[in-house]
Amino acid sequence: MLSCKYSAGKGIIPRVEWKKLTTRDVSFVYYKGDLVGDLKGRAEMIDSSIRIRNVTRKDSARYRCEVSAPTERGQNLAETIITLTVLVASAAPSCEVPSSAMSGTVVQLRCKENEGSPASEYKWYRNGVALLENTGTGSAKIRNISYTMNKKTGTLLFNTVSKKDTGEYYCEASNGIGLPQKCSVKRMQVDDLNIGGIIAAVVVVALVMAFCGLGVFYAHKKGYFSKESSSQKKSSDYKYTPSEKVSVFSNQLGHLWEQLTINQLSFHFL
Repeated sequence: MLSCKYSAGKGIIPRVEWKKLTTRDVSFVYYKGDLVGDLKGRAEMIDSSIRIRNVTRKDSARYRCEVSAPTERGQNLAETIITLTVLVASAAPSCEVPSSAMSGTVVQLRCKENEGSPASEYKWYRNGVALLENTGTGSAKIRNISYTMNKKTGTLLFNTVSKKDTGEYYCEASNGIGLPQKCSVKRMQVDDLNIGGIIAAVVVVALVMAFCGLGVFYAHKKGYFSKESSSQKKSSDYKYTPSEKVSVFSNQLGHLWEQLTINQLSFHFL
């Protein structure tokens, strides 16, 4: 019920108007004796007050009742503002938790739900234990804690995540209406950077490149590239068909492999 009461002298019929005030705009809900806008068809006037049926979250707003009446000194205007807050319990939040992370990196977990009214506050849990709120500034800054948690936005930020932060995480949303709601549990695995694996990969790549370079050097030393060049000059006036080009390339590749195999065998005998 949006209540608006007034008193007027005999014979005076005041004009009553209702307006809905939001952060975006101002709109009529009762104008020229009729309910309009959002309340049309689901509200009724009782004297100068409004009774709303089937209220929804969208009805949360400030409403202004304006009463004006003519007087001997001109138009007299009075108004009152009523704040309507429709209470809606929090819904199950949506959680974003990375499945894996490297130690020393920045990792952010997110939690959000948009149905609750008033807005929900959030709490994070790791392995079933509630994490302490740590805003990272002022008196709320807690020592020896590697994360920053904001209960208003639902974010859990690790500036330098470590292996000890590995665990099963979930978030809980509540606004004091009904029971708190939580998202499903998700595991985050934090591993150290595998320096040994990186070094091994670099060594393998270097050996492959060295082997390729050795093969090219040996082929050049045996004069393979010069022979190929001379044979190309002799056949410069001849137009090869596609099948002939494939055959010539295969023969050249086989010759190079044969030379490399012979060299490797002689190297082993030595």
